[in-house]
Amino acid sequence: MAKMVLTSEYVGINSVDYSDNVRKAELTVEVEDKDVTTFGSDGWTEVLGGLKSGELKVEFLQDFAAGQVDEDMWALLGSVVTFEVRPTSAVVGTSNPKFTGSILVNGWNPIEGGVGDEASVSVSFPVSGAVTRATS
Repeated sequence: MAKMVLTSEYVGINSVDYSDNVRKAELTVEVEDKDVTTFGSDGWTEVLGGLKSGELKVEFLQDFAAGQVDEDMWALLGSVVTFEVRPTSAVVGTSNPKFTGSILVNGWNPIEGGVGDEASVSVSFPVSGAVTRATS
């Protein structure tokens, strides 16, 4: 198995490449576990998969200039928009899959930090609908 260090992750939101403003991105997907245990389950819990959900967490380095992170995210507040994340900014392929879907921009922290901190913003956007994985 190849080992990898994330040095050029691609993060796109609403068709805009924010990779130059992102320090960290994390896409999580999960499936609810539904307990279907019965008296006939021999003393073991039985579960089935329920609804799927996901979340895109992003740590932005803040930029208040026109047409940059803060202005863009402020305008998207309350909207469902597309996203794409990849391990690297290279072309999509079997060793660089892309994950796409839609997120709800349900919050924004325009100012976050203390004295001497870099201007950064950490947000978590819930996925709306399916997440797909593609290698082409």
